[in-house]
Amino acid sequence: MQARIVEVRKKILKRNDELARSMRAQFARAGVFVTNLVSGPGAGKTELLKHTLTALQHTHRTCAVVGDLATENDANRLATSGAPVKQILTGTMCHLEAEMVHSALHQWDMNDCDYLFIENVGNLVCPSSWDLGEDLLVLLFAVTEGEDKPLKYPTLINTADVVVMSKMDIAAAVGFDVELALKNIQLARPGAEVFQLSARTGEGMDAWLDYLRNRLRQKREAVDAAEEATPSDALSATEEICVK
Repeated sequence: MQARIVEVRKKILKRNDELARSMRAQFARAGVFVTNLVSGPGAGKTELLKHTLTALQHTHRTCAVVGDLATENDANRLATSGAPVKQILTGTMCHLEAEMVHSALHQWDMNDCDYLFIENVGNLVCPSSWDLGEDLLVLLFAVTEGEDKPLKYPTLINTADVVVMSKMDIAAAVGFDVELALKNIQLARPGAEVFQLSARTGEGMDAWLDYLRNRLRQKREAVDAAEEATPSDALSATEEICVK
């Protein structure tokens, strides 16, 4: 029975990865930079994303999808930024899958978006196995969670591109050891890019926003270079997905 469970899981993950690759190709053609935010419950994903969307809205077109087991509370909070937002209700599932994101985007034209943010379900285990077609996987953990959080969840941090330490405005009040946390991050993920910020006070937000702007520019430059080097018929042969 155990072997059967493993076999079924591999097939499910394979289908997810195939769709994620197709989505990634479509996002690239549309010039959209996609960020997947993962964290435990209460780490501050929605607060960070709300301020990020609000700030980027001044110069770029942003949109977001939000995963939760129930309620549309987070989507309603993000909508105050002025960006288009869709809620994905997962029921009992503790993570988002590519099919869920694909379905949520089917009425949107990705050519009208510069940034797509995916707020994953609050969980530090399940999301690590599921590719959503993102360019950037961000692991968020709050100072209230302790300095050893990166060591407790090695699978997720080992797949993350960026680590964000959130709620830095209360780090001193809760006795958070910043240097130890940074050391633990490097032990778990050597060379990881780390941002220390507080969405509430704005501390560290400029560096975070500049990073996102640079990543969008770099992606579009890379896509343009690839298109110049690749025949148009080869590009058109890439599997299309309907996100319009």
